[in-house]
Amino acid sequence: MLKVKQLAKLAGVSVRTLHYYDQIGLLSPAKINEKGYRLYSEDDLLRLQQILFFRELQFPLREIQEILEDEGFDHKKALVQHKHVLLEKKERLERIIRSVDQTLDSMSGGTYMSNRDRFEPFDRSKLEEHQKKYAKEVQERWGQTDSYKESQRKTASYTEEDWKKIHQENEEIEQGIIEKMDLGAGDPSIQKLIGDKRQHISDYFYQCTPEIFRGLGDMYVNDPRFQKNINKKQEGLAEFYQEAIRIYCDQLSND
Repeated sequence: MLKVKQLAKLAGVSVRTLHYYDQIGLLSPAKINEKGYRLYSEDDLLRLQQILFFRELQFPLREIQEILEDEGFDHKKALVQHKHVLLEKKERLERIIRSVDQTLDSMSGGTYMSNRDRFEPFDRSKLEEHQKKYAKEVQERWGQTDSYKESQRKTASYTEEDWKKIHQENEEIEQGIIEKMDLGAGDPSIQKLIGDKRQHISDYFYQCTPEIFRGLGDMYVNDPRFQKNINKKQEGLAEFYQEAIRIYCDQLSND
């Protein structure tokens, strides 16, 4: 496993960036040892690679997180799509390099260079076509639900400070739940915090109906990636969430 400084050096990103990814829940270390060091596993490295690929394609961090955490995400297919776009970028850079050589040759009295030859290598249309196609595939897969659309509309205007505030509020709710887990999922104080969590989602992302909320609770356990990330914070937390959310939703239906 790698410490945060080792991973930062290996991936060519700053330690601050990795801390921020952890803070917003995009990339959390597999474990934190007794000395407080973040330790990243092989799975974490694969996830960071995907994040950097998507960043290269100029995807916002929130979209990247939604894509990577979707149960239908296909790592291999994503790599193939990344490769298509990167190859087009490579070809474009090679055309620009050839244009530089031709320009130098022309300036030295060599082959005449037309204005079209000068500027054609800078044409981004093919690259943008690949990127738009990729973005369209993402939109077609995740963008049909009203919740997704509402989330996109709300989060589009959020600043980095907004995200810090949202993350901090969620952490406070979650920490409160962790501290009271021994009381049981049905305890009134736990149920109040579960209600706060549902309201937090509705306030900042989309209208979290009881049906959607129940589905989220099940996903926390049924999706290995969600289960693993949640249980990093506290062993059994994902299963506790599922039980507590089911109790919460059952009580709503009985009111």
